[in-house]
Amino acid sequence: MNNKSVNLRLSERRLNILRMYASQKDTTMTHILEDFIDTLEIKNGDSLSTPSTVNPVD
Repeated sequence: MNNKSVNLRLSERRLNILRMYASQKDTTMTHILEDFIDTLEIKNGDSLSTPSTVNPVD
């Protein structure tokens, strides 16, 4: 997998929530964000579709 970087502007409150959630789930903030992004539906014409996952382990 070819990783890319993204910079996000979050309030301190939201960043702390993300950190606490990651800690409670014993995972990384990156993994939480990737999992969330994978749940997003993309509108494609008149229908909604979820992008196919090339490698669900990534």
